[in-house]
Amino acid sequence: MIEVYSWATPNGHKVHIMLEECGLPYRAIPVDIGAGEQFRPEFLAISPNNKIPAIVDPVGPDGEPISLFESGAILLYLAAKTGRLLPAGDRAKFEVLQWLMFQMGGVGPMLGQTHHFRIYAPEKISYAIDRYTKEAKRLYGVMDKRLEASPYLGGDEYSIADIAVFPWLRSWKNQGIDWADYPALKRWFDEIAARPAVQRGVEVLAHARRELTDDKAREALFGAQQYQRR
Repeated sequence: MIEVYSWATPNGHKVHIMLEECGLPYRAIPVDIGAGEQFRPEFLAISPNNKIPAIVDPVGPDGEPISLFESGAILLYLAAKTGRLLPAGDRAKFEVLQWLMFQMGGVGPMLGQTHHFRIYAPEKISYAIDRYTKEAKRLYGVMDKRLEASPYLGGDEYSIADIAVFPWLRSWKNQGIDWADYPALKRWFDEIAARPAVQRGVEVLAHARRELTDDKAREALFGAQQYQRR
């Protein structure tokens, strides 16, 4: 059984959804990022960047245990393990991979900054709020244009690209988004949200999630504790 060290965040939900879609047995082990559990030595041993999610698969590619961090790498690993949600042919595969990288390098980091400055930052900096809100809208526009021409981000079939992006868009209100401006993306979003495996995946550890606005959580996520060299 795969062990998933995670929390109810967009990056955590990517992996929860993928496991549900693939039907792999797994156990979700909570890592309370607001309480600083991501800095524990046992977690750092499998996730040296002190970020969730991370997995331990007791039966890796060579039959031996393997641990992995970084949600995009985990999606690729699970796709390879199961032969699902990533096309085999080179052309179709790279169509999917470019949108996976779009999420990893753009959607996740930029929407994360949008959340930070609009919601979590102790000082409301108008320049930062404006900059990242505009970037969020630009990224939504890129995806909307793509989905005007394609049923899914990676092409004709649902894939790890869709799984990677979807959890980040669940917080569209916090990003200053009006769905009326992105009808093709909204069509896609509603379709993905209706998938039973997606609905199960976003409920994983959701009962444990809480508002990350107290002083301890701020220190763990945004303070000196976050930036210590380990």
